[in-house]
Amino acid sequence: MKQIKLGLSAWRMGYHIAAWRHPSVQPDGSMDLSHFKAVAQAAERYRFDLIFMPDELAIRGEDNPEGARSRGSHVAELEPITLLSALAALTQHVGLVSTGSTTYAEPYNTARQFLSLDHLSNGRAGWNVVTSWGKEDALNFGHLAAPDYNLRYERASEFVDVVRGLWNSWDADAFLRDKESGLFFDPQKMHVLDHKGDHFNVRGPLHMARSPQGEPVIFFAGDSEAGRDVAARAADVVFTAKQTLEDAQAFYASVKGRLAANGRTEDELLIMPGLMPIVGRTREEAEAKHEALQNLIDPLIGLASLYDRLGDLSDYDLDGPVPEPKDPAFRSRAEVIYKLAQKEGYTIRQLYMALASGRGHRVVIGTAEDVADAMQEWQEGRAADGFNIIPTHLPEALDDFGTLVIPELQRRGLVRTEYDGTSLRDNLGLPKRGL
Repeated sequence: MKQIKLGLSAWRMGYHIAAWRHPSVQPDGSMDLSHFKAVAQAAERYRFDLIFMPDELAIRGEDNPEGARSRGSHVAELEPITLLSALAALTQHVGLVSTGSTTYAEPYNTARQFLSLDHLSNGRAGWNVVTSWGKEDALNFGHLAAPDYNLRYERASEFVDVVRGLWNSWDADAFLRDKESGLFFDPQKMHVLDHKGDHFNVRGPLHMARSPQGEPVIFFAGDSEAGRDVAARAADVVFTAKQTLEDAQAFYASVKGRLAANGRTEDELLIMPGLMPIVGRTREEAEAKHEALQNLIDPLIGLASLYDRLGDLSDYDLDGPVPEPKDPAFRSRAEVIYKLAQKEGYTIRQLYMALASGRGHRVVIGTAEDVADAMQEWQEGRAADGFNIIPTHLPEALDDFGTLVIPELQRRGLVRTEYDGTSLRDNLGLPKRGL
């Protein structure tokens, strides 16, 4: 039986917009290594394939509505590659995946950072490729505005090619380190990239040995046509947000259908939608857990949570319809959110309450059997190869999933009981890659 792959999105103190106010949550956890140590070691104990660390390059959004910014917990968090490097020494098996932007970075530094993490973790690193779209990001890097949409994706595509080329600067057996002969490496097994492109001119080689897993695993989160093309050509795993089985199946077919043209097979790319499970021993208990979190939502924070996707809605009636997004920077997620509002007939207030938990991802509230049924249906229905689990609050919601849902999935033979190998590629069932 094909098993479900599991990632844990360990963002801050949880995905619910009121997570930091929950009684069980350490309110300064997003700045504390001990918080992430407990989360990472729990994920390993529950045999997750990987920890997925999102990232943002700015405090986004103006204080809109006024007073919202001072009530949000998103203004203080650790830089993820540094954090995962620390967690590499505190874990043995779980993969370590960090977001890294292609918009305000250079390929050489990015290649070096992720390959360093890969060596420090003995082959457990992954890079989640994103483009940066916010004006606040641009201002932090000395630009007046973010590049336009097409330029961001053109740059990202070439950026990935350069990084992969640098990761392949050396054959696996290039470093002889022969003390007797004095030969440290075989010069025939060093490869100078000498890339000259539209956006980058990078000579190389990277001064670092090849990855223990061939190349670090590449994740991609783009949902646009351009994003799907990049994913089919260069990614190993796609992280997406889908609310319905039909939408997830269509996305799965779309991305997998592009692989053959890139000389790849379906088994070379995993699709892992986000999933927020709110689980209890009974459905009533699960609903009560959800309601307790909803009751902690500050109305100002609820409205501000829509700003990045749908713009400033403060002049609209909160109990009126959700307006159509106008040229949003983050197109794919804005479309998902707007479609959800149209389908459910949500008002603006109802929309931010609905999104408070999953932030656009699917939410399943119920028993372990309910959650396992939902996951199995999507996997067997060619809508997902696995899931990136996004807990409402950490570490309590992770422990709920680990102690209730994992045993049920194991009973069905859908997830592992022990790790399969030593690298992230091993555990995801992905082949080694190299140019």
